[in-house]
Amino acid sequence: MISKKTYFIVLSFLISTIFSSCRKGDVVVDIYTAINDNGSGTGTVTWTKDKNYMLDGFVFVNPGQVLTIEPGTVIRAKTGQGENASALIVARGAKIIAKGTAQEPIIFTVEGDDLKGSIPVEARGLWGGLIILGNAQLNNEFNEAKIEGIPLSESRGIYGGTINNDNSGILKYVSIRHGGTNIGEGNEINGLTMGGVGSETSIEYVEVISNEDDGFEFFGGSVNCKHLVSAFCGDDAFDFDQGYQGNLQFLLAIQASSLGSNLAEHGGNASLTNATPFTIPKIYNATYIGNGQLQSSDLINFSNNGAGKYYNSIFLNQLNGVKIEYTNGTSDSFNQFQNNNLIFENNIFYDIEANNNSLILSAYNSSGDPLYPQQMALQNYLFRANNNLYNPGIEISENTINILPTGNVNTHLANYPSLWFDTVNYKGAFDPNGDNWLNKWTLVFESGKLQH
Repeated sequence: MISKKTYFIVLSFLISTIFSSCRKGDVVVDIYTAINDNGSGTGTVTWTKDKNYMLDGFVFVNPGQVLTIEPGTVIRAKTGQGENASALIVARGAKIIAKGTAQEPIIFTVEGDDLKGSIPVEARGLWGGLIILGNAQLNNEFNEAKIEGIPLSESRGIYGGTINNDNSGILKYVSIRHGGTNIGEGNEINGLTMGGVGSETSIEYVEVISNEDDGFEFFGGSVNCKHLVSAFCGDDAFDFDQGYQGNLQFLLAIQASSLGSNLAEHGGNASLTNATPFTIPKIYNATYIGNGQLQSSDLINFSNNGAGKYYNSIFLNQLNGVKIEYTNGTSDSFNQFQNNNLIFENNIFYDIEANNNSLILSAYNSSGDPLYPQQMALQNYLFRANNNLYNPGIEISENTINILPTGNVNTHLANYPSLWFDTVNYKGAFDPNGDNWLNKWTLVFESGKLQH
């Protein structure tokens, strides 16, 4: 039996060989518009749905440039590892206007994808991903950093600054599929990477499907997002780091059938103790669904002073619960819990830690020492904060998930802030009595069920 890595290398080679061109007699006929970058970036340009685009290598939208993508446009990327990887990077000071519709989403995928099943749904690591960089605040020493996933020698990979209301453009009804190329040892590209992206950027109705690394990663910044899907990724579904403090609502995370790390990871800054601002996203109406079998992954992991706030959400089918790091520091993640920066209120947990309420929220440290006072504080907090352990009525089978809950998700709701968040009368990402916002534009939704 060949290894998983060998399988995807062979698959990438076959895709590249078969689909990068077609033959008519002895003449090679170009079937796509190749997009590459000699340093000048894309320019200020519009990509239209009547053309087939192929990213060839790392392609940047340079500072001052605006890339507009019409609804219904499909952007494919050449396969390749390391220096041969392909990705689209919106540099700091540039903009992307990718405003699709439910009927005509904008799709980023790998070369050879006919959008009819030629690429297996859970094929990963076949190209890079989409990276957006901005001028918003981080908690790094100089409030700037080089983004992971692209070579350190690339100067256009810098992100961060002091403009928290920075505007990097619009993503709406965008599907990002089969990415996560490894460009170096342990250095994969996330599906959608956001570095220092500001609050005037608009991101809603975006899915990342089967990325080799994280689905969405937020490195600092203050961008607000609604209606995000992260499914079948090889690492975390959502990853928050470096002082990210945005608002998020209607998040769906689904682990792959046999791999993946955490449904969400909340970190701070691993190299700078007590670096501020702290990572504290505010999240309403998430639905996180694990695969129920991985000992190595958590529902949510908080570490390196990372925090965050979850309200009116549904969490189910994960062996391990919420893990909160305790280091006896002045601002470790457990201290963030004590200071009301780490909150779980009015949520539903089911099939998490075998429904053992004493372990749903738990403290840990690197030494493995027992943390009885901390554990007792978390255990007492769970129900005091109006969280419940019962079946929300989301049916999971081997190949499908009935994503609309049939259980009681309409009572004991936390209040919604008056600004930005939609006020709804249900927990989780989906209204059990309303329209399913996954319909038409996503890869895996069909006939009321998620297919995988």
